[in-house]
Amino acid sequence: MDITGNIILITGGSSGIGLELLKYFYHLDNKIIIVGRNLEKLKNIQIQYPKIDIFQCELSQQAEIERLSEYIQNNHPNLNLLFKNAAIQYNYDLKSDSDLIEKIDYELNVNLNSLIKISYLLLPTLLKNPKSAIINLSSGLAISPKKSAPVYCASKAAIHSFTKSLRYQLEGTHVRVIEIIPPIVDTPMTEGRGKNKLSPENLVIEFIRGFKKNKEELYIGKSKILKFIHRISPKIADKILKNG
Repeated sequence: MDITGNIILITGGSSGIGLELLKYFYHLDNKIIIVGRNLEKLKNIQIQYPKIDIFQCELSQQAEIERLSEYIQNNHPNLNLLFKNAAIQYNYDLKSDSDLIEKIDYELNVNLNSLIKISYLLLPTLLKNPKSAIINLSSGLAISPKKSAPVYCASKAAIHSFTKSLRYQLEGTHVRVIEIIPPIVDTPMTEGRGKNKLSPENLVIEFIRGFKKNKEELYIGKSKILKFIHRISPKIADKILKNG
């Protein structure tokens, strides 16, 4: 895949991995649109990177996703790279915490439902444009979950499965479907959680290596080790991640 001359949409582009993707692709003759919830944050990033477009969007809302799709179709009909990076993680205990319904809905809507719906709504655009790709961010927790974030882990496992199915459906087209499978990454979402976290910069470096080689499943950093352990003994992999 080419890393220049693309029109790129990045959800969750105002911080963490999404922002690092923006920084990498910005100086390589790409047009970039970033999506986020916080308009002030988006505007501040645009001051630093004036050639980008910004789009404020609450991905948990169906109407907002449709508005984003219409904006892309009307203003960036040559979109060819779609990075779906937005995610949130809540930690809770289903047996003891109260009033979780709203949190569960929000987490699934942002992490999973929006990813699927954006794929569906923008697929006609991608099918019209050469050298197109859908890039979904899952997690090593899709392989072995941790007990403290059951819905987040379930959403990442679902993304892993959906990405495979979508790849099967798009066989014979020019649209590639890529999954990034990282370990815990040092982002605002993981602040105060975990140790020895991978930097967003190093994640992007590893991703680009695989992207250039047309790899479809990109295990990053320690997730490569997790994949190996899980292949030998799923029980050991589960034990390692259980209290992560």
